[in-house]
Amino acid sequence: MTKVPYIDLPAQFAADRDGIMEDVEAVLRRGDFIGGGAVDTLEKELATYHGVRYAVALNSGTDALLLSMQALGIGANDEVITPPNSFVASTAAVVRAGATPVFADVLDDQNIDPDRIEAAITPKTKAIMPVHLTGRMARMDRINDIARRHGLFVIEDAAQAIGSRHNGRLSGTCGTVGCFSAHPLKNLNAAGDAGFVVTDDEEIAAKIKLLRNHGLADRNTITCFGTVSRMDTLQAVVLRRRLQQLPEVIAKRQENAQHYLALLGETGLTLPETDNSEFHTYHTFVIQTDRRDALQTHLNAHGIGTAIHYPIPIHLQPAAEGLGYGRGAMPVTEAQAERILSLPIHQFLTAFDIEYVAENVRAFYQS
Repeated sequence: MTKVPYIDLPAQFAADRDGIMEDVEAVLRRGDFIGGGAVDTLEKELATYHGVRYAVALNSGTDALLLSMQALGIGANDEVITPPNSFVASTAAVVRAGATPVFADVLDDQNIDPDRIEAAITPKTKAIMPVHLTGRMARMDRINDIARRHGLFVIEDAAQAIGSRHNGRLSGTCGTVGCFSAHPLKNLNAAGDAGFVVTDDEEIAAKIKLLRNHGLADRNTITCFGTVSRMDTLQAVVLRRRLQQLPEVIAKRQENAQHYLALLGETGLTLPETDNSEFHTYHTFVIQTDRRDALQTHLNAHGIGTAIHYPIPIHLQPAAEGLGYGRGAMPVTEAQAERILSLPIHQFLTAFDIEYVAENVRAFYQS
């Protein structure tokens, strides 16, 4: 049986092995594991890539969100508007900051609905946190307009969307801060947890740098109480190498997506179609179907890995019971959660792999 894994990290390591091992050995020989020169260089390269003044390397995308909120003074008695169909990290970061997450439903493309944002604003609202889900960006022009009119911060959760664009604007550069994950499953991925923030605001960048290192202005002076959220030098050297490869990774994922779109256009599935305003980087390739569970079982039986991002919306999770939402509160998100299925899209798929997946999807609907 042909096997098509949902993700293929061993293939990525095999392609990178010699260079990665040389980089890692150099770090081990130097012993600069914490705050090494590679971290500073990576920050400069990330800032250049995004066309911003500052990038701050951290140990996760979750901490990128949390430390950004702390640097902006968001905490108790504040509300942050965010979608309920994200990975839990976005909402969890709001809670950990001491603020209250307020959910706004999403559009057909799974990104937050600006109309629902406007309706959710209260005197306690401090920020909007759009999540650029699947590799396509939220409607940042409208979101920024709403934020300006109401005096709100915009914190972009761009964990799934490095390199994505909407109307020519790069993800993470449209709001007050842009927050990224470099988790192993991301398009730009480390060999473990890692993340970073980008911003043009010098004060925000400086505060995040303090917060990531216990608030230490120097070895003996603590100017605020922070945490440990430094990026390991080992992860920085991996990310420096993979940042150079990112344009090729994105191009291959886009090529795979176009192949899928051509092969699956007559199946009746809801496909992730885009328009000329979007540069979709395909962190995931999400289809929608009323027979999702049966299709997933069928594909698994034929050696095809799939995933569901995410089957239970955050507002319906046990941890969210105290927020006051129930079933029916977010109808679009809830309907999509029953229908979404992520097909393999990674850059190591061959044309044969794509055709094999599509053939089995078509066979399911013809049976």
